[in-house]
Amino acid sequence: MTMNMTNYDLEYANFKWAPPARFNFARDVVDHWAALDATKLAMLWIDDHGTERKITYREMGARSRRVCNVLTAAGVKRGDTVIVMLPRVVAWWEILTACLRLGAIFSPGTSQLASKDLEYRFQASNATAFITDHKNAGKQDSIATAEGLKVRICVDAERAGWLAYEPAVAAASADFESTDTAPDDDALCYFTSGTTGYPKMAIQTQGYGLAHQITGRYWLDLTPEDLHWNLSDTGWAKAAWSSYFAPWNCGATLFIHHSETFDPKRTLEILARYPITTFCGAPTIYRMLVLQDLSAYKFPHLRHVVGAGEPLNPEVIDTWLAATGLTIRDGYGQTESVLLCASFPCLTPRFGSMGKPSPGITLAVIDDDGARLPSGREGDVAVRVEPEWPPGLFKEYRGDAERTGKCFRHGWYLTGDRAYVDADGYFWFVGRADDVINSAGYRIGPFEVESALLEHPAVAESAVVSSPDEMRGEVVKAFVVLKAGQRGDEALVKTLQDHVKAVTAPYKYPRKIEFVTTLPKTVSGKIRRIELRDREWGRAPPA
Repeated sequence: MTMNMTNYDLEYANFKWAPPARFNFARDVVDHWAALDATKLAMLWIDDHGTERKITYREMGARSRRVCNVLTAAGVKRGDTVIVMLPRVVAWWEILTACLRLGAIFSPGTSQLASKDLEYRFQASNATAFITDHKNAGKQDSIATAEGLKVRICVDAERAGWLAYEPAVAAASADFESTDTAPDDDALCYFTSGTTGYPKMAIQTQGYGLAHQITGRYWLDLTPEDLHWNLSDTGWAKAAWSSYFAPWNCGATLFIHHSETFDPKRTLEILARYPITTFCGAPTIYRMLVLQDLSAYKFPHLRHVVGAGEPLNPEVIDTWLAATGLTIRDGYGQTESVLLCASFPCLTPRFGSMGKPSPGITLAVIDDDGARLPSGREGDVAVRVEPEWPPGLFKEYRGDAERTGKCFRHGWYLTGDRAYVDADGYFWFVGRADDVINSAGYRIGPFEVESALLEHPAVAESAVVSSPDEMRGEVVKAFVVLKAGQRGDEALVKTLQDHVKAVTAPYKYPRKIEFVTTLPKTVSGKIRRIELRDREWGRAPPA
């Protein structure tokens, strides 16, 4: 892959995936660009206080080697898991690069995680290191069951019992020989929500980073001359997609805005002020942006914009196009994959469509027997895994062979989504086959919210489903059965919402709560979430 795509059919037909026998992203990508040009920018970083930093690939490489030495001195070795919970601070990129260089497993988490979430992650992954900021360090201090941790590192403050990041990195040597890893060596551990049980650990490899060439060149359309801004929380796989692997594969410069909150007006001002050429945001972001007076802004450098995380409303695409002259290009993929399908720049867009399959990916809509369905027929979205494993598909759900096995059928990986393909090969999203709620790009498992609600003394039972929302696409709604003597009023709604925010990550709280006397169940006693969800979305119940 030496150039971006101009002819979809030709590129798709001729694509060959041939990863090298040995590959380490830090050595073979970050250091590669540093060697070509010592002054080449890897990142332009700003915050809300006027701070602006320019960081070269060479500087990023050197800092990451220092971090490798800090981690090694603390007892972290190849194959160990390092849990990182940081906002968009430069240290996040340094640590990810260091873990890849060392051969350690990088496991990111959003800063909204609660102590209970962290405790589960420590136990499930047997993490040996935890890195966070002073604001969140207290969440770990209260956890008793984290015996596997060898080191705790705070990036922005001195703290008793913690290693201070900046002094340790400054004192460390910048000499470190990169681990000679293979493309199938473990590299990342993502905790991704499911419909039952706690989040599962999706394991990605060093080759996953290389496979994001597909994401960067074909969908993001990046070159070494681009300044790319992706608005994604560092705790999510989308940050790996568009804030790390894809842009740096292409030698592009990352634009990073560190801010406590999202402000649509500030975002538009930044897009107008800085020479940002490519932009990626979740549909929720675009829905907020088009509510502003777009005519008040000019984006002289912006040439390409994409959206991912959930289906994008055609109305939003139309409004943005009318105001900017740019089409928002949808992209589809998962934590478990690289880009699977997209409205690539060389394709004629069909608003509302997922686009066409990525080069290197055999994507289809199949029936229960693994047969491809004809155009117009709804079925399971699946990726072919035989006879060759596709680029960037996850390795396994670590420690859960049963869940891993359920994702594969008749030589296909099942994404869990439903869609149909039109006569011209464009994919159209229908919905998820499971109950996972995708609210503003955040995947939320109902089990986690139900468990939090059940911890409140007023709650006897609950069922959580998605509910339509104009701004977020969908939000969490809880149907709650109260214990005897409890009164379901607005005060209790607020109390339960605050309770969930305190028990688990705040973004998971139910924005809607309905008190009911009973919940629909199967003969075996399982809650029929599908019945509640269909009612919410105005669909007829299944026959």
